[in-house]
Amino acid sequence: MPVAADLQPLLELAGHRVPGAAINADEMRESYRAICTAGRHLAAEVAEVLDSTLPGPDGDLPIRIYRAADLGDGVPVILYLHGGGWTIGDLEGYDEQCRAVASSCGVVVLALEYRLAPEHPFPAAVQDSWSALCWVHEHASDLGVDPERLVVAGDSAGGNLSAVLSLMARDRGAPTIAHQFLVYPATDFDYGSGRWPSREENAEGNFLELATMRWFAENLAGDQDLTAEPLAAPIRAADHSGVAPATVTVAGFDPLRDEGLAYAEVLRAAGVPVEVIHHEEQVHGYWIFAPLVPSCAAARDVDLVALRSAIDALSSD
Repeated sequence: MPVAADLQPLLELAGHRVPGAAINADEMRESYRAICTAGRHLAAEVAEVLDSTLPGPDGDLPIRIYRAADLGDGVPVILYLHGGGWTIGDLEGYDEQCRAVASSCGVVVLALEYRLAPEHPFPAAVQDSWSALCWVHEHASDLGVDPERLVVAGDSAGGNLSAVLSLMARDRGAPTIAHQFLVYPATDFDYGSGRWPSREENAEGNFLELATMRWFAENLAGDQDLTAEPLAAPIRAADHSGVAPATVTVAGFDPLRDEGLAYAEVLRAAGVPVEVIHHEEQVHGYWIFAPLVPSCAAARDVDLVALRSAIDALSSD
């Protein structure tokens, strides 16, 4: 099965990185923001958007709060953690996606701008995300949300952070996470064994490339070895039982496909309820491309329906 036909022009335009060429973090951040905001003019309407900050371990962290229309108090809340290899991505770039989540699911979404590598290597992003999770739980009344229906969600590196938070919340006993929604998550840092064939199968030409993944991993690690660190590679945790129920979405032409599928199986084997959504014709980043590429929009819509269903199920518990 080939990549969705309507994605071909975009992939040809993006091309692929010249082997050995240096990657500049500032340039990557600028270009990624441009890609992410290309469809912003088509963003869904929400009732309210508020920029604010919350206290982090090393200073205030920017947040953006989205409130869907016609909400009362005590509604579900989603902590959304953006993607970008822990190195790129920000609130502006993810505005369209967060509006889509809030509008489609009828919830409050709190998006976090965590510290980025390489300036802030592991565990800075984890620490910031944990601070945000605790802050949302502690300020649920002020936000008008239900702390018992707190969902963590994110794509790529954000999916990784969401999985990590779910492990941390279980181990620390609070806050309770009701659901983890992992969009094409990164779950492992093993680049040497070949255990994930999709990394080589989809190494070039499908937006996220293996060389860029290695660069992201190097930025996050700094001088650390994260291969066996479960707060960086959640698939390496010794025990996955008791974490929040999960939805895991993967794309057929994504280098991260196999480790995403494997993580879902690890959760399932530990007794965690898991729904897997496999978009065989899609590439990493289809959530970003949704406003401009019909097949990506259709795929993201499937995911959002699943997220809404998971949230509705919480309402009936």
